[in-house]
Amino acid sequence: MDPTGDLLLEAPADGGLTTGAVARLLGVAPTTLRSWDRRYGIGPAARQDGRHRRWTGADIAALRHMCALTSAGLPPAEAARTVLAKTSGSGPSGTGPSRAEEPDAEASGVPAEPRSARASRAPGPLPVGRARQECRGLARAAVRLDAPALDELLTAVLDRYGLPAAWDEVMMPVLHAVGRKWETAGERYIEVEHLLSWHVSGALRGVTAGRTPVPGAGLALLACVPGETHTLALEALAATLAQQGLPVRMFGAAVPAGALEDAVRRTGPAAVVLWAQSRKTASPALVARLDALEWGVRGARGRPVVCVAGPGWAGRQPPGTRYLSGLSDAVDTLATHRSAA
Repeated sequence: MDPTGDLLLEAPADGGLTTGAVARLLGVAPTTLRSWDRRYGIGPAARQDGRHRRWTGADIAALRHMCALTSAGLPPAEAARTVLAKTSGSGPSGTGPSRAEEPDAEASGVPAEPRSARASRAPGPLPVGRARQECRGLARAAVRLDAPALDELLTAVLDRYGLPAAWDEVMMPVLHAVGRKWETAGERYIEVEHLLSWHVSGALRGVTAGRTPVPGAGLALLACVPGETHTLALEALAATLAQQGLPVRMFGAAVPAGALEDAVRRTGPAAVVLWAQSRKTASPALVARLDALEWGVRGARGRPVVCVAGPGWAGRQPPGTRYLSGLSDAVDTLATHRSAA
């Protein structure tokens, strides 16, 4: 069953869905829908008070066709011509053929590329499974390389669910889906993975501290182990800790062992979190080196609690460390560590 079907049935009989609701449903930016209406005639059949767009089930079916074609690699103008042709030469708004067209390749002197070749360049949909509706929208936007839609959708899920749930239930499932595709399709999904990662990182960095700093809370130092470049999970942890008023230092990707030791001595953290995405980068020897570090004056020396996180540590947790199984577990664990000051 189509997961969007129930939402379409909820549309008010006298007016249809608003542009914002349709944008969330299909995983596109509202500005994209307005542009398709203005430029190509892919618009709503009805407008409330003659101004506000209200999209009916037939309008949304046309938009879904438009999204499928652009996701397959067709330029928007060509996709719009196909959609309008399917509706007997009339767009959803009944205004006839598209009101504006993209420049024709032959008129510009550039040989036209076969349609099949253009479509074959774009990757297919991401398999997000039985995930939240927002996952499907985010996945569609990523495949279309629709940056404005990614920003709007990420902002919406953060506002609606809060950071931990947005990460666990929306962002991470889509990132995993594109990662699986990338592993099995060579370089074909690299651009999708890079764009999605960039916008997820931007959304996480846009989260501001929301609480007064917790008195006496211990500093958490977050770093990827040497050779490890996957930082998004640590970025989500850093943003969540800051939002909850817990002090954090985020050092990012591939931090050399010597630099990590120096950072620990200089900051005196209550806890150190080491992220490893693969077993090749997970280093028990580094854990032992950090676990042995001390700082402070004689008689009042401090030592960090070393925690490990990421799939690289699964099944090989070094002695004396705590394995953080997820974002919520990491936040709960780090919140219990107090400052030595």
